[in-house]
Amino acid sequence: MSENFHGLTQAEADKRLKEDGLNEVPEPEYNFFKEFLSKLWNLSAWILEGALILECILGKWVQSLFVLLMLLFAAFNGASKKKQSRRVLNNISHKLTPTVAVERDGKWIKIDSKQLVKGDLISLQRGDVLAADVKIVSGTLACDESSITGESKPVKKNVDDTAYAGTTVVEGDGLAIVTATGKHSRSGKTINLINNSAAPGHLQQLLTKIIYYLCLLDGVLTLVIIIASFFKGGNFNTFINMLPFLAMMFIASIPVAMPSTFALSNSFEATRLSKEGVLTSDLTGIQDAANLNLLLLDKTGTITENKTAVASWTKFGNLSDKDILALAGAATDKRNAGIIDTAIDEYLKENGIPAAESTEFVPFTSDTGYSMAEADGHNIKLGSFKQLSLIDKNVNEEVKDINFKAGRSVAVLIDDKLAGVFILQDKVRKDSKAALAELKKRGVRPIMLTGDNQKTAAAVAEQVDLTGEVISIHDFNDNTNIDNLAGIADVLPEDKLNMVKFFQKKGYIVGMTGDGVNDSPALKQAEVGIAVSNAADVAKRSGKMVLLDDGLSSIVKILDAGHRVYQRMTTWSLTKLARTAELTMLLTFGYLFFNYIPMALNAMVIYTIMNNMVTMMIGTDRTHITYKPENWNMAKLAKIAFSLAAGWTVIGFIFVWYLNTHGWSHGTISTMVYVYLVLSAMLIVLITRTRKYFWQDYPSKLVGIVQIADVVLTFILALCGLAMVQISWQNLLITVVVAVIAAVLIDLVYQPVMKNR
Repeated sequence: MSENFHGLTQAEADKRLKEDGLNEVPEPEYNFFKEFLSKLWNLSAWILEGALILECILGKWVQSLFVLLMLLFAAFNGASKKKQSRRVLNNISHKLTPTVAVERDGKWIKIDSKQLVKGDLISLQRGDVLAADVKIVSGTLACDESSITGESKPVKKNVDDTAYAGTTVVEGDGLAIVTATGKHSRSGKTINLINNSAAPGHLQQLLTKIIYYLCLLDGVLTLVIIIASFFKGGNFNTFINMLPFLAMMFIASIPVAMPSTFALSNSFEATRLSKEGVLTSDLTGIQDAANLNLLLLDKTGTITENKTAVASWTKFGNLSDKDILALAGAATDKRNAGIIDTAIDEYLKENGIPAAESTEFVPFTSDTGYSMAEADGHNIKLGSFKQLSLIDKNVNEEVKDINFKAGRSVAVLIDDKLAGVFILQDKVRKDSKAALAELKKRGVRPIMLTGDNQKTAAAVAEQVDLTGEVISIHDFNDNTNIDNLAGIADVLPEDKLNMVKFFQKKGYIVGMTGDGVNDSPALKQAEVGIAVSNAADVAKRSGKMVLLDDGLSSIVKILDAGHRVYQRMTTWSLTKLARTAELTMLLTFGYLFFNYIPMALNAMVIYTIMNNMVTMMIGTDRTHITYKPENWNMAKLAKIAFSLAAGWTVIGFIFVWYLNTHGWSHGTISTMVYVYLVLSAMLIVLITRTRKYFWQDYPSKLVGIVQIADVVLTFILALCGLAMVQISWQNLLITVVVAVIAAVLIDLVYQPVMKNR
């Protein structure tokens, strides 16, 4: 009985908060050294480490130093970006701290869970994630304690039992007194709704595929060089002397900067979204948004305003209108009011009718479909007309004059007899129609889900221009025409998981919005699970994105963020594949036709390092938004990249042939080839990053600065002869002109072909 227990005064709570501190346990500080060492133990690092050992065995100490620096840079950079990503998510996580219903100064209020103190009286219901250890003083609960015991079976909690921080209420409701907070709780962990994994789900797959394509190319070209060297009269010593170059060709293939680029781009977008009213709890949600092509939308709170009002009230039975409404008010939830409870309470307030005092109250659950109270000697049930009609079998005859199409129906049963029916309406949000049109424009199919009946759902769909058929969940099956589906009515929360799986089996990349406890499995299953602003704690934990604002406009922002990440990583992939293929093919053909590799080993190492600096910055680049769902088609990207590389290689080979046949020395040619390759790499970035001609668009400030720095450093090294043969201003100018002409010719062919990419 709630009246037998009372919470603290605000003054007492403030005093205890000052003594015990916030209800949180600071996470262990980020261990940079540990993260740094972990970056030395992966596929990319193994290739670099193998090359380092080979260079040392061959006595190439200068090259060994360069490879070591590259290895250390990759580890340092990866650890730094992981730290940056974690900092971004930690900053966002503060906004996702759950709220708790607590009694202070005799009034029930909702506070940040970090403000809980020992002795607080809190209200618990299904879906709440406990923020502290508590003692149950009223009611019966079942808690999922898998987070601390590993056992998934719910554990019953009766009066005087202890429930622990980090566990989830999966059944029942009640009151509890806080017994331990923060580091003193059993779990010793703060409720944290953030999945701190900064590694995107597709990263390792993409990384592996890129390494595969490049190593395949390098392997073929290496075999060609080895066979050619023996045909040219070489011997085993010749092969040994070529090993450092062959090792460097493989080193150039390693996507050293890719993890950093992906982490940087995702963190960049997560920060941007947080300022636009969307919190990211899992970075994979951003990248998957680019592939999204079907979105299952809750009607209430998303398409319609998150405020429901009573549109009409019809009384039945012998009691007076005022008495029935007063008793109905006793069955609304005062501790954790939902939108229906609030609507009915406001209706009573507007009509000057005080709610009757309940002596016993059982909150609404989706299992029963109603809340229940005992007041003034009556049993009152308030909830779904459909569910309550199963109790009073005569209701269908009495309500034949009620227009159920007008809105959501809520019935009141007094002593198991129909006493009245509320018709509640959700007002369609002003931005819903335009936002849905924008989603459809971007190739995303929106399908509305609602627990309302088919007629009510169809009326809402018509208001927001959702064209197609609105059907009942009972008529939904494998033969349903998805292409003509606008909405599904009569949906129970537990139906949603099956629907997400159904559409995924049909080949869709599914987004899902939800707010309730039973929405959590569907939110977790969907590629882009989106918890709306008023979602339960467990729903926020399950989704990858959490909206701070009501409505659909924020979902468009999520799509935009996904497309920006996709475009940047497409640019990165094309650039990496193209410039590596160009390097290996040009050097291979140079050896086959001119009997030497036309680039110094030191220059090759420097070229690899400088390129990684630029491609890492692509994560911050300016992008364009596309209006169709994307997909990672690596085979297609490889074809495009190798076509680009072929153009640069042909022009580069003609350039090298001219230099070799017109008196330039091998050393001078080697440096000029180095300059040509650096310039081509910079220009490939400019070509692939835009749908315009490269001279019509410009990159982000960071990309531009690093590119300019690379070019300036390249010119200084070439003109001063540092780590390579010195060349004259004239030779430098010739190389620059050739590279620019090549870029213009290639882009004139590339852009028209790629317009519809």
